[in-house]
Amino acid sequence: MATGAALALACLPAVGIAADPVAVPELGPNLERFTYPWPVQTMTFDIVGQPATMAFMDIAPARPNGRSVVLLHGKNFCGATWESSARALANAGYRVLVPDQIGFCKSAKPRAAQYSFEMLASFTRRLMEARGIGRAAIVGHSFGGMLAMRFAILYPEAVERLVLVNPLGLKDRSEEGLPYVDVDTLWAGERKASYASIKAYQQQNYYHGTWKPAYDRWVWMLAGMYQGAGRDAVALAQAKTSEMIKTQPVAHELYRLKPPTTLLIGTLDRTAFGRAQTPPNLRQFLEAIPIVAKKAVTQMPNATLVPLDGLGHSPQVEDPARFEKVLLATLAARR
Repeated sequence: MATGAALALACLPAVGIAADPVAVPELGPNLERFTYPWPVQTMTFDIVGQPATMAFMDIAPARPNGRSVVLLHGKNFCGATWESSARALANAGYRVLVPDQIGFCKSAKPRAAQYSFEMLASFTRRLMEARGIGRAAIVGHSFGGMLAMRFAILYPEAVERLVLVNPLGLKDRSEEGLPYVDVDTLWAGERKASYASIKAYQQQNYYHGTWKPAYDRWVWMLAGMYQGAGRDAVALAQAKTSEMIKTQPVAHELYRLKPPTTLLIGTLDRTAFGRAQTPPNLRQFLEAIPIVAKKAVTQMPNATLVPLDGLGHSPQVEDPARFEKVLLATLAARR
């Protein structure tokens, strides 16, 4: 998510954003009042001496095919955003594990946490083990794609196949002029998040200037976390994870991705993390994900790029049927 809710929050200037058209419902800092499509369970981890719960859905198929898929959400997304994809996978026989990472959505947002992709990957691995899943296809979107790559580097034996959907982290944005922005500055920006700013960012960057009523649900979900007494906790978690994206790129380690890897790339994706924080004279050099992905795939030992023509940053939301057809075909390919 950055100047609106995650990625949107860190990247979108607050200037020029209209006031929210209607009152945003207070959904709670851990989405206590937002219903997920399947029962939500939790697993507890210790972070700096304090317990922190990680929420997840574990979806059993009616006719198991013996394989499992772990779906990793993006920064402006939650586990629930995978609803249509998870249903299609379960209907095809896959067991589907869908975590909300610590710091996001229904999971805890511990103030003392020092976020890293290694930490989140280790929690995801421990969750898999606790649920009896030794090996799975790992599917990550956006920020979740960045996490999926780190997971595959750390735990290659646990990855049957790696599927990256418009992932961040394929490029070290510092090399393009993105300066460091401290957590306090990011936190101040995150506090300005609103329904209007989140929607504006997503419409411009994710959906190439278009909008469908179906997208609104996910904007309300994000905006609802920023209402009420939990606003600061949500904003701080988003600020820390935005800093994590900037300071922990995977770009220099793509050669370490050993599992079979498929990049599903919406060709109209305009996302370039940190664009709003990059000096104006350098912004023209920031390459969006479709351009970066073409170069990155050549640095991965066993990778294929599948373009999704006419789709943007969130193909699983923009055109679920088309995305799910491609995803199922990717998972069914010879391993």
